[in-house]
Amino acid sequence: MRDTVSGELVPAAVDGSASVYVCGITPYDATHLGHAATYLTFDLLVRSLRDSGVSVRYVQNITDIDDPLLERAERDGVSWEDLATREIGLFREDMTALAVLPPDEYLGAVESIPTFIAPIEQLLATGDAYLVPAPDASRPGAHDVYFDISRDPKFGSVSRLDEAGMLEVFAERGGDPDRQGKRNRLDALLWRAHRAGEPEWDGGQLGPGRPGWHIECACIACTHLGLPIDVQGGGTDLVFPHHEMSAAHARAFSGGPAFARTYVHQGMVGLDGEKMSKSKGNLVFVSELRRAGVDPMAIRLALLARHHAADWIWQDHDLTAAEERLATWRRALSGNGGPAADGTVEEVRAALADDLDSPRALASVDRWAAEALTRGGDDLGAPGLLARTLDALLGVRL
Repeated sequence: MRDTVSGELVPAAVDGSASVYVCGITPYDATHLGHAATYLTFDLLVRSLRDSGVSVRYVQNITDIDDPLLERAERDGVSWEDLATREIGLFREDMTALAVLPPDEYLGAVESIPTFIAPIEQLLATGDAYLVPAPDASRPGAHDVYFDISRDPKFGSVSRLDEAGMLEVFAERGGDPDRQGKRNRLDALLWRAHRAGEPEWDGGQLGPGRPGWHIECACIACTHLGLPIDVQGGGTDLVFPHHEMSAAHARAFSGGPAFARTYVHQGMVGLDGEKMSKSKGNLVFVSELRRAGVDPMAIRLALLARHHAADWIWQDHDLTAAEERLATWRRALSGNGGPAADGTVEEVRAALADDLDSPRALASVDRWAAEALTRGGDDLGAPGLLARTLDALLGVRL
């Protein structure tokens, strides 16, 4: 895999095992194609590693408490719990339809809150975190807790952005650079004291409230995978601040030198010239395509036709081309025999082992299918072998 931090190709597994952590959804809207592309990418990674004999432990979180969820619930006049439950259910339906293998563990932030308290208390005790008065909190004398980035000499090593670059995206990606009382505009929230109308949890010495975003992933990964993890994954829009902050938090409370050995990021999928974003509203939803009768395997093929690291713009012809490819593969695989498929299987394996080069893998199958449909073949086991390979490695069920 190509490591975002170094820019170099590095092995995703060490000593026959790999721990993979991928940041999950904030469940306030349906799964769009940008989400789907991300989870397909790491589905391919896990499939490829396991096929090569690597023991993989894959954990994914769900940020089922955060400002966007609360804001959407208030806008729509529903409880945040009901909204989260509905969207998590739809997300899982979409992933099942797209043949995305479930992680070994899906972990919600809410169920994991008890594991966040001690690390935050530890950061306060060591001086890596500090209190900021919260005069608008529901209880007099309450404080929010912030991480002090000046305490981390490695801060910035994940994103490699300078301060100006960080500030440019901090606010639009969940930060609060203008919060009064912070030591640095980039310091990130660890614990938010309870405000009227918001849900709250017992924070022990922190007081009632709810966690910040970045500490959630740091703690879940540490608790369920141990540090350092082998692969931290997500979209490129998570490199900063989310992955930068999570790594800093984890280094501080664990005492270890690194949060993750490798960072792998999915490029942005756009529509109408801009990345798909809930805030922009320029979304193509997997569930809507499914309701319109689109075969989920065609959606999967459309997404696999682009290299995971590339940014690209979704257009209608992407789906049309994928539907044509799917139909061609099905015709080729339905015959009584075909050209030998062993070489194609190895080409698919090699393509995925080379930074998950899914377009190259698809092209290998295209060549086999073209030969099968034009010249045929007498290898009776070839169609079955290739169909099983497509299912196991590419997640394409024919």
